Amino acid sequence: MSRCSLPISESRTRDILSEIAKQKVSMVSLGCPKNLVDAEVMLGILSKQEYEITTDEKDADIIIVNTCSFIKEAKQESIDAILDLAERKHDGRCHTLIVSGCLPQRYQEELAKELPEVDIFIGTGDYPRIAEILTEKSGTEGQLRYIGDPDFIYDETLPRLNSSPAWFSYLKIGEGCSNCCSYCIIPTLRGAYRSRPIDALVDEAERLVARGVKEINVISQDITRYGSDMDDGTTLETLVRRLAAIDGLLWIRLLYAYPDGITDSLITLIRDEPKVCKYLDIPIQHISDRVLKAMKRRSSEQQIRDLIVKLRSEIPGIALRTSLIVGFPGETLEDFATLTHFVEQTRFDRLGVFCYSREEGTPAAAMPDQVSERVKRERYRKLMRAQARLSFRHNRTLIGTTEQVIVEGYSEETELLLKGRSSRQAPDIDGQVYITSGTADIGAIITLKITDSSDYDLIGEMVE
Repeated sequence: MSRCSLPISESRTRDILSEIAKQKVSMVSLGCPKNLVDAEVMLGILSKQEYEITTDEKDADIIIVNTCSFIKEAKQESIDAILDLAERKHDGRCHTLIVSGCLPQRYQEELAKELPEVDIFIGTGDYPRIAEILTEKSGTEGQLRYIGDPDFIYDETLPRLNSSPAWFSYLKIGEGCSNCCSYCIIPTLRGAYRSRPIDALVDEAERLVARGVKEINVISQDITRYGSDMDDGTTLETLVRRLAAIDGLLWIRLLYAYPDGITDSLITLIRDEPKVCKYLDIPIQHISDRVLKAMKRRSSEQQIRDLIVKLRSEIPGIALRTSLIVGFPGETLEDFATLTHFVEQTRFDRLGVFCYSREEGTPAAAMPDQVSERVKRERYRKLMRAQARLSFRHNRTLIGTTEQVIVEGYSEETELLLKGRSSRQAPDIDGQVYITSGTADIGAIITLKITDSSDYDLIGEMVE
């Protein structure tokens, strides 16, 4: 850890605490929902210390940018956001700009040199000290860095300010990753996988539900790893059963379940437990055995195919989402053709595609036969065009059926239409349902008859 601080007297501490009670803080969180939970913990800690939270960056005294550095595009987005928000030090009230999360954990020296506008850098293991760090900053001059080992995992004693709409929230059940895929930097930035205690998770979920949350999205880098680092036999199934027993919780959604960790007992639980959405996000990344082996993935093509057949036969109507990487080092035309055929044959309900990002410090970065950016983009576009066609055809088959939909507000195009999500659509990534008739409260779960569709969205009317 690199740190520069001066001793602060008791009287000076009282003066500082008096000052910070007047301070307004604005947070910008980038990247995945797992990163968002970290940002919400920071906001919770600061609100308990009587900082005022604002969404208006020009009105903020302190701005925090919680960053992602998973792939090249995420790093660029983070840098652009930092430079943009640094302007608030000139045209707003901001006097302290903080950069937290994966980017400083990975590039602290480079960032400190290239971004003198930033006052404080905080790594992935030090963000719970945000209030203490701001107190220290009040007694010092110059740039501060707090970049320790990425071994922290938050618990139920820390407050959390839910920034999602009141009716849903994310529940991060573990931190870090032990899968060590050859293209991924996450284990370096976040450490090995650590499960949170099950009682702490249930307690947090109960508090969220008491505040009005109806849908909990279970997340971690790999939720099927949950409990593997414990000695008491705790598993993901154990946790989901405990969550399902919470009164008032209506939907439980499982995100980021690696294929090799999906057990028969988990499949049975998804099928039989009414509160568990018939939805599963399974990041498979590729289907060619040669590419999977180079990626250090633990599943083979046949295992993945068998799993999908089993899920669809055991859980009729289940919505399956996956993510794929194109342009991995050594990916041949034959490998890509195999992947394209698999996508067209399997017909995932939802699919995301990423161009391989060559990340320094990963084994894949040193591999021969790196694929050109032009070829990556071509393959990306081809897969996304195929998926758009498949998604449109699938959505047409839903016309005339009914879906459970959570109402999320008015359409951006017109206040004459309500919008929402079905139980088969995860927040922010899966499209929406537009509601053409009927009225309902925001956050209510209603029954909708599907009357029309587009590539990714559905249209329907309420059923009494």
